[in-house]
Amino acid sequence: MRILSGVQPSGKLHLGNYFGAIQQHIALQDIPNAERFYFIADYHSLTTVQDAAKLREFIRGVAIDYLALGLDPAKSVFFRQSDVPEVQEIAWLLSTVTGMGLLERAHSYKDKVAKGIKPSVGLFYYPVLMAADILIYNSNQVPVGQDQIQHIEMTQDMATYFNQTYKKEVFVRPEGKLSSTPKVPGTDGEKMSKSYGNTIDLQMNEKELKKVVMSVKTDSTPVELPKNPDVDNVYALYSLFATDDEKAALAERYRAGGMGYGDAKKALLEKVVAYFAPYRARREELLAKPDYVDDVLREGAARARAVARQTLDEAKKACGLA
Repeated sequence: MRILSGVQPSGKLHLGNYFGAIQQHIALQDIPNAERFYFIADYHSLTTVQDAAKLREFIRGVAIDYLALGLDPAKSVFFRQSDVPEVQEIAWLLSTVTGMGLLERAHSYKDKVAKGIKPSVGLFYYPVLMAADILIYNSNQVPVGQDQIQHIEMTQDMATYFNQTYKKEVFVRPEGKLSSTPKVPGTDGEKMSKSYGNTIDLQMNEKELKKVVMSVKTDSTPVELPKNPDVDNVYALYSLFATDDEKAALAERYRAGGMGYGDAKKALLEKVVAYFAPYRARREELLAKPDYVDDVLREGAARARAVARQTLDEAKKACGLA
């Protein structure tokens, strides 16, 4: 079985990235009889990041963060998307058998445009490139969030279109794997996203974390009155870190009244600081080892290209381009 996933370097990684994807990626490294391909989706990020210096900074940051959070290059193939140019050729081949109607139904495209992101051709074409990312490595399982399930279904459709058009089973049908983590709320209560400016970034120091955590949106229920933990952003974030007993204890304090949201935010801050302490220490070590990070990405790209080249050759042969 081959597992594949990617993350966009469109800004600093945050709690939503970690609990929605990275935590699962790291955990999957211990599954026996499986290959893991994880990539930094820098081509995809060009739809929103169009500053070369910032993009280089973000790519480097994602690479260091993944390694600091526990990604093991001996267990996973870790690479930059743009270091495997074959993916663009596969994307073009897929685009020639994919109808416009399929792309026009993409929820992600509509949502991003509604949020004010420029409706570029690249943003519209995103599902095709994502399909190429998945299919070129013969991926069986793709860990994604709920908002990406439609893209997996579109990838399945594109693989079927190609295989049926050229009467050859070139591409493997992938399946999505949902994270067990519910939607991670941002500081404003909406889904945590760099696009919405409501993130709690992993790289923040304790002073920065305190400022952001204390700004998390809550309702105006007075201190002395009971509160509902099931609809509170602070409690939802706290639950990502806490044990069942800790969650139950805090929920009881909410419902009893007499506790302000400020106390809940302090409890959340303590959890965030403690949980990511090992990551921050490891990150400092990696910042002093730029050559090591470059070597990991270079070696990962070489391993990924070996697989990609074989798939591309088969696809071109099926099309008559060999």
